[in-house]
Amino acid sequence: MKPTWGVVLPVKRLTAAKSRLRGALTGVPHERLALALAQDTVAATVASDEVAEVLAVTDDPVVGRALAALGARVVPDVPGGGLNAAFAYGAGLLAHRPVAALAADLPALHPADLSEALRKAAGPDRHFVADAPGTGTVLLAAPAGMRLDPRFGPGSAAAHRRSGAVPLTGDWPTLRRDVDTAADLAAAVRLGLGAHSAETVGAHCLSP
Repeated sequence: MKPTWGVVLPVKRLTAAKSRLRGALTGVPHERLALALAQDTVAATVASDEVAEVLAVTDDPVVGRALAALGARVVPDVPGGGLNAAFAYGAGLLAHRPVAALAADLPALHPADLSEALRKAAGPDRHFVADAPGTGTVLLAAPAGMRLDPRFGPGSAAAHRRSGAVPLTGDWPTLRRDVDTAADLAAAVRLGLGAHSAETVGAHCLSP
């Protein structure tokens, strides 16, 4: 089948991104690690056979160039109002197709996990996939023409459920493994990092 989904990934300026992960790798610049997480997320998303277009929303020129080189369309964060505003703005640019909001910190993501989740998300409802702990959200999907209504942030899984989005269940460990802390990164390492993050992490030890 022809791929149909548009995927939106907002990425903060690298100096402000992934603040809880700062210092996780001794000797590795934080900005380099934050960029690698986004690069591997985009690379896996572009490779999904369900995805027709990847839209990165960012005001960081380094991020923009890196993600464009991987096949993403890059647009500036016009709203400048935080994560949910960026998701909603990007979704509006893709309103002609079903759209998914995806966390940009999934360095172990396998295209097959994303593809299966998107196939299950097809239909008339909004759907979401919770993160590994079950409290956050890694994916929020809506059919063409329906408002995405993103509610990312602390407790977003419950917030999306209250908003009417239907939870998706499936064995998608690489999709559910977002990275906010050194412990999260260690868990992603065990799943198997994408090329950019693997090169960045290398033989470095994770700080406790």
